[in-house]
Amino acid sequence: MSLLRFRYQTIEFDKVDIHLRTLRDKQEFLDVDNVAEKLGISSAQWPLFGVVWESSEILAQFMTDFDITKKRILEVGCGIGLTSLMLNQRLADITATDYHPEVGKFLLENTALNKGKVIPFFQTAWGDEDCGLGKFDLIVGSDLLYERGHAELLSDFIQQHAKPECEVILVDPGRGHHARFSKKMVKLGYLHSQSKPECSDQKAKPFSGQILRYAR
Repeated sequence: MSLLRFRYQTIEFDKVDIHLRTLRDKQEFLDVDNVAEKLGISSAQWPLFGVVWESSEILAQFMTDFDITKKRILEVGCGIGLTSLMLNQRLADITATDYHPEVGKFLLENTALNKGKVIPFFQTAWGDEDCGLGKFDLIVGSDLLYERGHAELLSDFIQQHAKPECEVILVDPGRGHHARFSKKMVKLGYLHSQSKPECSDQKAKPFSGQILRYAR
């Protein structure tokens, strides 16, 4: 059985550096006992959780100076967990979720690399029954709307775990499904706005997506 190959990297933000152990690339695959396959995760999808995506960097950057005072925060579909790790370094009350069976192990490893407190993690799909997550003041995520049906699933999941007064922030790279999601969120009582992220000198080209914000 081949072993996974990893990449160690540090992502620099204004006030903090986040150290990460990720998969070496999107070709890595190791599904022991077909655990992921049984959850509907194909071999092509399997490694996507384990690399750093531009959307997640933008969300983490957005969270570097966001007001987190007295807020219980949830990262949905956290993947490698960059934003959760950033918020953890800020001593935020952060909880992370993802469907992939390997995410919890990587999040624990990366939390240790950054010498942070253990981040509560729940492996759950958006359509699963309530797993005891509870309610949150702020819900964040990046690149979540990559299939048409995700607009309904994600909005229902958020509704299940949002406090009556809640803010939702998603970074969407522009896969074409956010308008449908926004309509669902407006029906749930949220005000909607969107904006382009501030340009970074480190980026060769501007980000083609949007920061989507919902508040009620």
